[in-house]
Amino acid sequence: MPVWLATVALVLVAAFAAPNALGHTSWSYVLPQATILAIASLGQMLVVIQGGIDLSTPGVISAGGNLVVGVGAGSDHRLPLAILSALGVGLLVGLVNGVLVGLLRLNPLIVTLAVGQIVLAWSSKYSRDVVTNQPNVPNGLASWAAAKQFGISNTFWTGAALAILVALALRYTTVGRRFQAVGANPRAAWIAGLRVRTHVVFAYAAAGTLYAVAAVLLAGVSISIDPAFGSAYLLAPIAAVVIAGASLAGGLASATSTWIAALALTLLTQMLVIMGLSAAMQYVVFGGAIIAGMVVSGDRVAALLGRSMRPAKPPPREASAQT
Repeated sequence: MPVWLATVALVLVAAFAAPNALGHTSWSYVLPQATILAIASLGQMLVVIQGGIDLSTPGVISAGGNLVVGVGAGSDHRLPLAILSALGVGLLVGLVNGVLVGLLRLNPLIVTLAVGQIVLAWSSKYSRDVVTNQPNVPNGLASWAAAKQFGISNTFWTGAALAILVALALRYTTVGRRFQAVGANPRAAWIAGLRVRTHVVFAYAAAGTLYAVAAVLLAGVSISIDPAFGSAYLLAPIAAVVIAGASLAGGLASATSTWIAALALTLLTQMLVIMGLSAAMQYVVFGGAIIAGMVVSGDRVAALLGRSMRPAKPPPREASAQT
């Protein structure tokens, strides 16, 4: 609930402080960018549910974007192979992270950062060797990303469909409920016979695949690939997941709230740009918003409400029974 209320408050503030941020031209930029951040955040959310963290996101997105351009080679006929290559790399990186964290029990912060740096280095070399001469994505992908259905880009509809699928899978399927149960209490899940390590590996593999999907969509929206491609997705997905109310200790999380948090962060960035704030002040406001979102996040509010509703003294019957 807090992230939904905060987003409504942000829209109201934007209506007075920067009305152009709510204009049609602004939303044409905000919705695709928010969608891409939301997809990357959904992958991060799956990892956070299992009590982990993934810092390989920029490396996967960079590698995926460069593969779309390099394998695609400007030809629409090679576009399916290019997309499959990007998704394959994302899945492979996720599996490597999952095996190192889930099976070998290595620290997820260090492991994913190291793996991400390795992938980013390979992506930079691949970009210099292959992509430099032709930095643009195939026209088919760019045209599809620019096309609109009901006045909204295909990128948004694709991301919305993925978010709905993730939300439904976590809430209404046996696999999804078991996945959340393992993250909420791994020891109890292990006693109940669930394969805890398998779920951790699956979380990282699914996250890597979602990062690759975000890379493909970002490549279609950006049209061309530059050396900084994907660099903005190191901490933003983590911020969106935490602001949405998920606990970094693991447990339940909401796909729809994560989507709204990604939209709020993107809209905030766009509003600050339109207001003409300097880059330094944009980082100050952005960081303050993330801290404020964490302070009023859903799990903290639920804990405070639980403590306030807990009776200070036992009921009379329980007190008499104890005496």
